[in-house]
Amino acid sequence: MDWINYHHLQYFWLTAREGSLGRAAATLHRTQATLSGQIRTLERDLGVKLFQKAGRQLAMTDQGRVAFRYADEIFGTGRELLEALRGRAPDAALEFSVGVADSIPKLVAYRMLAPVLAMKEPVRLKVYEDRPDWLLGRLSVHELDLVISDSPVPPTVSVRAYNHLLGECGVTFFAPAARAKALRRGFPRTLDREPFLLPLENTTLSRGLEQFWQRAGVRPRIVGAFEDSALLKTFAQAGRGAFAGPSLVEREVCRQHGVAVIGRAPEIVERFYGISVERKVTHPAVVAVNKAARSGRP
Repeated sequence: MDWINYHHLQYFWLTAREGSLGRAAATLHRTQATLSGQIRTLERDLGVKLFQKAGRQLAMTDQGRVAFRYADEIFGTGRELLEALRGRAPDAALEFSVGVADSIPKLVAYRMLAPVLAMKEPVRLKVYEDRPDWLLGRLSVHELDLVISDSPVPPTVSVRAYNHLLGECGVTFFAPAARAKALRRGFPRTLDREPFLLPLENTTLSRGLEQFWQRAGVRPRIVGAFEDSALLKTFAQAGRGAFAGPSLVEREVCRQHGVAVIGRAPEIVERFYGISVERKVTHPAVVAVNKAARSGRP
């Protein structure tokens, strides 16, 4: 029988959780060289690479993400064991694991999941953000209860799953407050050659924006493309360009990021789906998300 060295697994888990060898080493009072060597030993024992280089940072591989999820559950169960043995009842909260596609704005994800935290039954929410294809793979083996995405399951993906429409809305254009008044007059013509911040290519929003600009006869000057929607808004807040986002969270975006509305494009439709392996959902938290969506509350 093969055995896992749980000390090595803990070193990997803490490094992944902290985001760097340096922070993990400080927490464990070990040297970075010790942690690095133990993680390499774990990789050799498992026969997979758990980390890969991303510039100067470490990034988990696909196998590393799977290992991290299991390690998180293992060490969480260990904490519950200690609590039970010390006479404290373990948390009996319902566990709800959700995958959020990395193209979904953080504010939209919050709006979709907020009803779960308002349930009478206590819920322990676990949220994972990644590419839709990776999330759908985890959904197919029941490691996730729900995936939230801005597109339905594509026919090319061999995953038996069902799409539940959670909401749809148009698109709002935002700009730094100092530029908003000038851009608002004559919108969308004022976008021509205006610095603009985009999500990375091949998203539903980026394709819709391209069509909108062609119809309007304008060509903004793209100064940045971002995988992280929150980072994109931080650049906008610093005055680096205009951007577009779902009208669903228009007020929250203006309030949180200090930007202002310059125009709207209701013809660009953003849709948000909850994807599950069940046609008729039964998980109480998934039911809560769907119910809130049908009532228009998300």
